[in-house]
Amino acid sequence: MKKLYIIRHAKSSWKDTSLGDYDRPLNKRGKKDAPFMAKVLKEKNISPDAIISSPAKRAKTTAQIFAKEINFTKPIVYNKNIYEADGGELKHVITSLKDKVKTVFIFGHNPGLNMLVENFLEFDENIPTCGIVELEFDCKKWSEISSKNVKLISFDYPKKHNP
Repeated sequence: MKKLYIIRHAKSSWKDTSLGDYDRPLNKRGKKDAPFMAKVLKEKNISPDAIISSPAKRAKTTAQIFAKEINFTKPIVYNKNIYEADGGELKHVITSLKDKVKTVFIFGHNPGLNMLVENFLEFDENIPTCGIVELEFDCKKWSEISSKNVKLISFDYPKKHNP
């Protein structure tokens, strides 16, 4: 069994127009939503074996907040291939994981994350900022993940809790 948590970065700030897209930080709502959603996972006793993230500031910060809230002590892997990736590129990042990893959190961006989910199942939703899609694959190797062995476990996001 393999578990994949696809997590979109928390809400980012557009305030400083001199910053490029890659360097945009979290805004006030993002700084509130990230620890809140991490606690939601912690309350479900969800703990990853690995965390991989886009190195873009907003994704990196979101991953760091989640790691802190769930007491994840291993190093976060920052993979430049996640930034601006499409679904196929993201799938390659995941299928390249070591098979000893059973549960992984991947932090990234849309539209790539939505495309990744659509690689495996029909998914008509947009993953909002700090949204989490939980997928379970009935296989032993990451290279075997597919639409034939996937199950959508949950889809959660901040506004479900605070409409």
